[in-house]
Amino acid sequence: MPLLPDTARQVDTLVAAAQSAGRTPSLVIGVVRDGVLAQLATAGEHPRPAADLQYRIGSISKTMTATLVMQQRDAGRLALDDPLEAHLPGTAVGGLTLRHLLGHASGIQREPDGQWWERSAGVDLAALLTGVTAEKIAYPPQRWYHYSNLAYGLLGGVLERITGRPWAELLRERVLEPLGMRRTTYHPTEPFAHGYVVHPWHETLREEPRTDTGAMAPAGQLWSTVEDLARWAAFLADPAPEVLAAETLTEMCAPVVISDLDSWTGGHGLGLELYREGERVYVGHGGSMPGYVAALAVHRPSRTAVVGFANSYGFRTGSIGALGQRILTTVLDAEPAPARPWRPADATPPAEVAELTGIWWWMGSAMELTWDGASGELVAGQRGGRTHRLVPEGPDRWRGRSGNETGEVLSVLRDQAGHPVALDIATFVFTRTPDQEP
Repeated sequence: MPLLPDTARQVDTLVAAAQSAGRTPSLVIGVVRDGVLAQLATAGEHPRPAADLQYRIGSISKTMTATLVMQQRDAGRLALDDPLEAHLPGTAVGGLTLRHLLGHASGIQREPDGQWWERSAGVDLAALLTGVTAEKIAYPPQRWYHYSNLAYGLLGGVLERITGRPWAELLRERVLEPLGMRRTTYHPTEPFAHGYVVHPWHETLREEPRTDTGAMAPAGQLWSTVEDLARWAAFLADPAPEVLAAETLTEMCAPVVISDLDSWTGGHGLGLELYREGERVYVGHGGSMPGYVAALAVHRPSRTAVVGFANSYGFRTGSIGALGQRILTTVLDAEPAPARPWRPADATPPAEVAELTGIWWWMGSAMELTWDGASGELVAGQRGGRTHRLVPEGPDRWRGRSGNETGEVLSVLRDQAGHPVALDIATFVFTRTPDQEP
């Protein structure tokens, strides 16, 4: 469904202003809702942007590399707490774990040895590893957030060693083809936007090289379009199970490290950046390569996202990441996701479940227990407040699967007649009346 006319005008205005003030040859932003590209906003004529025009996505490539790593984890071929040594033996940083590398919490320096990799011809994995010395560790892992391109070059090497397949081939087969991302490629394919540096004083353009980054490709090599990146954003909001399990993607969105200790507005999960905007949290990633910048921000609860590209190495004022997040907030404020309609249950719960529903008390606090017939789960919480869900695990035994009781066991306590008289949740005993002692 397209955006409402007033919302679309606001998005168009923001994009036009950003292209003008930022002095970028072309700028394109796509708004995604419920898996569909709902709005395309463009500005600039060099070249004229289009939904199928390729730009370089830079570090957004890391989100796809991380997805490949999680696929291998789910298949049992690695564990996130495996040391690097287990898969790339012989490096001087082999004690770092895959989790550290994915979450930019390894303490490893940002770049590989040699010339600036983004603007130079790439080397193979063996040559990359020769420069990975003990001096590459800036400080102990998990102490601070420190963004590292090198970490993702190493993760690409892990994938290659585990699967025996080149990263690009694995990506195409396991991610791009299943999601229909046919215009996301290792090298640019026409039509594509040429990338530039804009001279700060006389505003001329210098075209940048389009490099093959070799073993560093998993950190930032890819090219894509608004249409394809919209598919990727839709996947991050609601993953296709043939590519990645929903619970695995949710795991990727949990913070490994907070990148902004002063105000907690940013962090990093397993391959995904986390941005806090008021009471909302967006997941995604920024991207840059010489001549290009890119943005990806997804609000998972509403299945709304913004993707975007520009063919200049940064904006004169502002940034494409900030623009994308501002547009996403604008859309969500103007057009919040509609409430799902309530529908009556198809059937009553089993008798042994029905007698558990209702109000239970602990220390003067009420907990309401309801039945979700569609999922077969109990839902517990205060009316209008946060809830947690429990799944059956055996007679009179339920296990929390979401909320603050995740993993905890609810046991039903019955009297001699078999009637439920109390619920024991991790030693907290709830009774039917507030004046009963727990």
